Order: sequence, then structure tokens, then C-alpha cells
Amino acid sequence: MEADRSKWRTSEDARATGHHGALIGPNAILQLLPQIERIGGEARVVQMLAEAGVFEVPDGTQMIPEGDAARLHQVLRRDEPEMAAELAARAGRGTAEYILAHRIPKPVQALLRLLPAPLAARALTAAIGKHAWTFAGSGVFTARTPWLFEIAHNPIVQGEHSDVPLCHWHAAVFEHLYRTLVHPRVRCRETACCAMPGHAVCQFELTIATR
Repeated sequence: MEADRSKWRTSEDARATGHHGALIGPNAILQLLPQIERIGGEARVVQMLAEAGVFEVPDGTQMIPEGDAARLHQVLRRDEPEMAAELAARAGRGTAEYILAHRIPKPVQALLRLLPAPLAARALTAAIGKHAWTFAGSGVFTARTPWLFEIAHNPIVQGEHSDVPLCHWHAAVFEHLYRTLVHPRVRCRETACCAMPGHAVCQFELTIATR
């Protein structure tokens, strides 16, 4: 949702040329930087970017190498294990806000809010699927239902090992978009993660809380 398919390389293009050249949306980094600054100031941002091998901050106008985003998220999880989940979730909500402000036309948003939740979910899921490369990079996004998403080969957690799901950024993006456009009590929970032993996909389940 951060670029038009005709202008930027898609995840299919990235897979055709190998993951080395795969691209992802700049918000995967840009929305994380203010959260890092909150906990450690500008010096902490510079330090983490250097640790991640990111020596130029994206300007937000074009897609970026997915490896840069992946390494920054992984450095955050390594260096701030107690705070990483919340910081990534905040960055995910910021990414969703960017999408709402710049990528989904206001008349479309108004229409989605008027539709019954099942119809709105179906329409929003179709839009998410068409722009999946912006958050999945070389990963493979599949909507099993309008309420159940999967990302195979998720680059943001590639090579990591964990007993618990790690994709708080993705879950927050989905949850905030659905809460805003489908139903205010939507929750998104990652029920499986590529980083967990025995799991080939990151799976995200959306539900409407009863209370």
C-alpha cells in the first residue's frame, strides 16, 4: 500500500531474481525509528541503524531492500527483548495510519465503514492482498479467509528462532486497519510464526471481540 504495482517491483519480481534484491515498503523502517528514539534518543537510533547495517535512512518515496528492514527489526528484538514487541506494535499502528492517510482514498474508507463487517472485511482483504509486497517483501502472502492471513518465508523473521510469535509489526498493521475500516473491536493475533519450530508460515487471525 506504499507504492503502485506499476511503479515498484513486486514480491514476484523479487522472487524471480532471488531474495538478495527483494524490496519492502519503507515504513518497515521509518515507523520504527521514532519508537527507538522514544527509548534512547537519537543516539540510540544511530547505534541500532549501524548495528543493522543501514547507513542511509529511507526518504519514504520508494521501496527499500527487505534485508535492511529485517536486520533492524532483528536488532531491536535482540537488544531490547522486553520492549521490542510493544515498539514494533506501535510502529505497525503508525504504518496503518500512513496507509489510511495516503493510500486508501477517503471515499473508499467511508464506504467500507458503512458496509456490514463481513463485506467490509472481504473488500479490505482483497486490497491488502493486491499490495502485499509492501509488507511481505519476498514472502508469500495468502488470505485463507477474510479473517485469516498467512505469510510464508516472512523476511522480517528470516533465520530467527523463537518459542513465541515475533511479528508484532505485521499484526498491528492488520489490526489497526481492520479496527478503523471494518469493526472497532477487531483483534489480530499471530497464532504461528516462521521463527517457531515446525511452522512454515506466519499466521494471523482476526476476530471481533465480544466485549
